[in-house]
Amino acid sequence: MAIKLYNTLTRQKETFEPLEEGKVKMYVCGPTVYNYIHIGNARPAIVYDTVRRYLEYRGYDVHFVSNFTDVDDKLIRAANELGEDVPTIADRFIEAYYEDVQALGCKAADLHPRVTQSMDIIIEFIAALIEKGHAYEVEGDVYYKTRSFREYGKLSHQSIDELRSGARIEVGEKKQDSLDFALWKTAKEGEISWDSPWGKGRPGWHIECSAMVKEYLGDTIDIHAGGQDLTFPHHENEIAQSEALTGKTFAKYWLHNGYININNEKMSKSLGNFVLVHDIVKVHNPQVLRFFMLSVHYRHPINYSEDLLESAKNAFDRIKTSYGNLEHRVQSSTNLTHNNEEWLQKIEEYSDAFIKEMDDDFNTANGISILFDLTKTANYYLQESNTSEKVIRAFLNQFDVLGKVLGLSFSTKELLDEEVEELIQKRIDARKNRDFAMADQIREQLKELNIILEDTSQGTRWKRG
Repeated sequence: MAIKLYNTLTRQKETFEPLEEGKVKMYVCGPTVYNYIHIGNARPAIVYDTVRRYLEYRGYDVHFVSNFTDVDDKLIRAANELGEDVPTIADRFIEAYYEDVQALGCKAADLHPRVTQSMDIIIEFIAALIEKGHAYEVEGDVYYKTRSFREYGKLSHQSIDELRSGARIEVGEKKQDSLDFALWKTAKEGEISWDSPWGKGRPGWHIECSAMVKEYLGDTIDIHAGGQDLTFPHHENEIAQSEALTGKTFAKYWLHNGYININNEKMSKSLGNFVLVHDIVKVHNPQVLRFFMLSVHYRHPINYSEDLLESAKNAFDRIKTSYGNLEHRVQSSTNLTHNNEEWLQKIEEYSDAFIKEMDDDFNTANGISILFDLTKTANYYLQESNTSEKVIRAFLNQFDVLGKVLGLSFSTKELLDEEVEELIQKRIDARKNRDFAMADQIREQLKELNIILEDTSQGTRWKRG
């Protein structure tokens, strides 16, 4: 069986064929860290974590990079309003991001590059575009010459003329064409800035991802992903910058997740329906939020409401209850062999069914349906008067394997507080001894049991998810 995915670039499903056999280079646009992440940011974090997990489950070695935009207009505005500097605000909300996405069951990226730590490669990229005639400098600002890239618009499927009709030059901009966009912005009085060949300033938004992809993954990658709102202009501009510089295909496959509405309305601060993950996980099990997000195909829009989240909780609890009943029964089951092979075969068939659904453009909604089918079968088996420990453990293992792919844990076992503290102390000792593999293993073990760790200057704090 082969994985098929919907490529925004071609607007069709394609058979996934990586650039290098067995390996996947994947880049996901990360958040602008001026506040806690909202539920709209949570969806791509969960979706592409699951895509990554599934690719790994199917045997691929995935190199996963996701950036932080830690300097831009929003951060500068927040710094002015709070009376703090930009790096302080960025550091605080990057830590908050890690805490929130860890609670949601997301694995850390292999690399989380930050704009402020990538300035040299960004400046070098811009200078190379100028040298090739794809960009120009005007009084300290640098703009990309959009019309110099003949394929501009190929991702969003718009022509240059269609795009030009809606473009305009804002007050203060010095660009030659309304379609041109900023690569470097001259610093205003008092703003955070960096030295460059064009004077003190900072990068435009689009250039950071092009530079980071090239530096950390290479000229061409397998998968570039993000929210649907990034298709244009952000991802369109990335393609223009990168392909103009290298002359190579920037990304082979483009994935975009759908929008989130709140109570059937578009989420916005003006409507007062701006929902932060930081607030949701205080009152709801983060695993339920993840389950809710995966219950709809990633390309479809999803509507969030308290009622729908409660329905997701009830559905998630049905699986957990079945898993808990299996856990309870395992000790009292015997090593019967009668009908074991028949049941073991039936259980194994759920792996094939799950793969079939997930191979079809990462259809987590149908993947969850397979989990419900597995739940029904497990419940039916538990009604038998004589059950086999081998079969029970096979059911538990199947739940564990499929759940891990989706980033979900169904175990009902809970550690006592003193057991948590003991494991945390072992992790602290491991880190002191520079046994980081053991420290990471303990963190993962606790995360599987819904124990969320937060490393602070005062020590390690923990809470139940």
